[in-house]
Amino acid sequence: MANRKKQGKVKEKDSGWEERVVQVKRVTKVVKGGKKLSFRVILVVGNEQGQVGVGVGKASDVIGAVKKGVTDAKKHLVTVPLTKSNSIPHPINGISGAAQVILRPSAPGSGVIAGGSVRTVLELSGVQNILAKQLGSNNTLNNARAVLNGLTQLRTFSEAAKDRGVPIENLYSK
Repeated sequence: MANRKKQGKVKEKDSGWEERVVQVKRVTKVVKGGKKLSFRVILVVGNEQGQVGVGVGKASDVIGAVKKGVTDAKKHLVTVPLTKSNSIPHPINGISGAAQVILRPSAPGSGVIAGGSVRTVLELSGVQNILAKQLGSNNTLNNARAVLNGLTQLRTFSEAAKDRGVPIENLYSK
């Protein structure tokens, strides 16, 4: 049976966090009495203002797995530095396992050009103009985590200037 991706949207009214289920997978474990059926859910939580997290939940029912996934995602939140054009400050690569994701800033109005779980993570982080490409693996979870890895490595111009010990104006001059 082929894996089918299911996408759903849930918006919490009180806090502004949005949850999107990226994948629901039925998994089995062989035990003494036969096979034990459970569900694994991969979901993304974000506030579309620069914070995003990916979580995994496993339970005997889908609702329980989603609740566990939300808790896991909120434990692994990442803050994304966004530019004025709702893009990322510079190109970056993210790696998780065999999955590699290339993230490049894009011109205003171009939208999110990405596929699968990469698109979901970027949309919920608040990025609106970006180019992304998955390399190496089609694994949904590893691609989502590779995007988070890339987003954690992003630095703003002011952070780079502070690390180098130079005024920010020197970064722009040639």
